[in-house]
Amino acid sequence: MNADTVRRVGLSVAAPLLAVVLSVLITSVVLAVAGHDPVDTVQQMIDYAKKPRTQALILNSAVTYYFAALAVAFGFRMNLFNIGVDGQYRLAALLAAAVGGAVDLPPVLDVTLLLVVAVLVGGLWAAVAGLLKVYRGISEVISTIMLNSITTALIAYLLTTDKLGEQAPGSNNVGTPTIPAAGRVPGIDLIPDSSLQVYGLIVLAVVVGFLFWFVMERSRFGFELRATGRNEEAAVASGVNVKRMVLISMAISGGLAGLVGMPQLLGSSYTYSLDFPAGLGFTGIAIALLGRNTALGVAIGSLLFGFLDNSSQILDLQGVPKEIVMITQGVIVLSVVIAYELVRRYRIVAQQREVGRRLSEPTDPAGPTSTDSTPQGAQA
Repeated sequence: MNADTVRRVGLSVAAPLLAVVLSVLITSVVLAVAGHDPVDTVQQMIDYAKKPRTQALILNSAVTYYFAALAVAFGFRMNLFNIGVDGQYRLAALLAAAVGGAVDLPPVLDVTLLLVVAVLVGGLWAAVAGLLKVYRGISEVISTIMLNSITTALIAYLLTTDKLGEQAPGSNNVGTPTIPAAGRVPGIDLIPDSSLQVYGLIVLAVVVGFLFWFVMERSRFGFELRATGRNEEAAVASGVNVKRMVLISMAISGGLAGLVGMPQLLGSSYTYSLDFPAGLGFTGIAIALLGRNTALGVAIGSLLFGFLDNSSQILDLQGVPKEIVMITQGVIVLSVVIAYELVRRYRIVAQQREVGRRLSEPTDPAGPTSTDSTPQGAQA
């Protein structure tokens, strides 16, 4: 292993290590200022996370976060900011739940149909922002944020006007009809001694993560997508249809977003109601940044956020505000951004110094010498 390889690996490792150190220091200071022992607080969370049921909750949260983060990361790799994952997965879950409550097919076909509906709805809803960007030049940030608001109003209309929703007996909650057993995905007993099963769609999450990696790193489409995201002008010069890439990328990002609510819908609630989890898309943005938009990095970030969210439940019982976890999550993301930027700048400076060193090296005076200055081609 030469010096350049060692330096490159060292810089790659330095960024996440620096981010961890920064986040630990800042969180410790916040805890100390609030009058709590940082070491004791972290130990309480770790001890609580060792419980089998908590481990199952962490995995279930991580599966949901993973889909959300992959949806965001796919857009980020194209330099597209899909802020509308939150609205895309909620609308997809609502319509998939409505279809699931209206049909009763054989188990495999029923589940497949609901997943396809969710992917199509999410993809088509995200494609609206892609069309606005391509043909009207509207920033996808603005359009997806506005589409989130439209989604919220549309869901409220469909649920509360007896279009798709119905009131649950003995409750003020309103939701879609319950999905029959054929449309449900059974859980998996991954955690020994746990009374709670892990979402069965964890298998789909693994498959989708592999496909994400393969498309991004091993396919021509992924190369063109990354090239367009890094330098659009160069991509156009090499023959890439940027408008087509924007539309396809937004649609795929939305399709991934459509899967975010499916573990909860098909593995736990079996209906879409007013209390269906919201805000998962914004958590996905943080995890995508933390994972540097890679399948493996996003998986690690999802597990970390799942740990922080679920292990924080013990803090209230110990007199520590569990909101400290939200501060920790924000600090982690900021630390990652700062750390990678510092490493990037150091890498640029190191490269400039290396180029300067090589240019300043004296040239080799030894070379072909000849007393005959007459070119060979001119000789008779």
